[in-house]
Amino acid sequence: MNLAKFERRGYVKEATPIEFLPNFSKALGNKINVYIKRDDLLPGTSGGNKTRKLDFCIADALAKGADTIITCGAVQSNHCRLTLSWAVKEGLDCYLVLEERVKNSYKPEASGNNFLFHLLGVKGISVVEGGSNMMAEMEKVAEKLKAEGKKPYIVPGGASNALGALGYVSCMEEIMHQMFTQGLKFDHMVVPSGSAGTHAGIIAGMIGNNINIPVTGIGVNRPKAKQQEAVHSLANQALELIGVDARVPADKVVAYDDYVGPGYSLPTDAMVEAVKLLATTEGILLDPVYSGKAMSGLIDLARKDYFPQGANVLFLHTGGSPALYAYLDCFNK
Repeated sequence: MNLAKFERRGYVKEATPIEFLPNFSKALGNKINVYIKRDDLLPGTSGGNKTRKLDFCIADALAKGADTIITCGAVQSNHCRLTLSWAVKEGLDCYLVLEERVKNSYKPEASGNNFLFHLLGVKGISVVEGGSNMMAEMEKVAEKLKAEGKKPYIVPGGASNALGALGYVSCMEEIMHQMFTQGLKFDHMVVPSGSAGTHAGIIAGMIGNNINIPVTGIGVNRPKAKQQEAVHSLANQALELIGVDARVPADKVVAYDDYVGPGYSLPTDAMVEAVKLLATTEGILLDPVYSGKAMSGLIDLARKDYFPQGANVLFLHTGGSPALYAYLDCFNK
């Protein structure tokens, strides 16, 4: 695969670490050996997985002469934070469309990512009802800005289109190189699965490089069938964009919906346990919406012997810890 033919901004300067988690593995009864890919340490305000996707998407925006970025997400969106962060770095204006997936959940004075939106100098925030057509809502903002003489570029939610997914095709190649140079062997990989771009990119990177490591996605929003369909479709779009003839077998895409709880972004006891367990054993912070729920899935699957005894399991940490500060109540119980 030749990713070099695609423009990018070079936000990812070096490989993020892969760390063994001995204390965390011990807390799980030493059934498996848990490793973590630290994409929470990527550049950009407070780090996180969207930096890899935006590396490609913002390069495309600049190539098309954009002076303004419009994107969308939930009210505590990590994607919105990082899109805004990189827009600031590039000297671009940034407008956000926030979806109240939980009714009345948007609070302008809230901590976490909401606070960072304002600190980073967002040019405008629109709040829409849960279930809104987010592309249509962003296009409304774009039309208004065009009338004012601006040149807006829309980045979809999560930067989860075929171009953005290349960020995680590249990440899979990075992991493959680390396995080779560091003598690592992984029997399984666990990834958060939300807007689908990260999960799809990892799968496409596996297929494109003939890496036969099973990947389990832990869904944080949609029902299993819909999420698997979204990941499968986007992974194939990414492979087509790159020019790879192979396609993803449907059975390679697994995205459990057992750990969502009462709904997207709503806390669960298992998420709280996972965040606390990793913090108190390894000093690493997860987030309450994505990586926390994904890690709760890994913990439960390990306890149910889903992974073979002694397996080396790599967990992809997608970042998002600023959102923790908007969830103090559920951690202070």
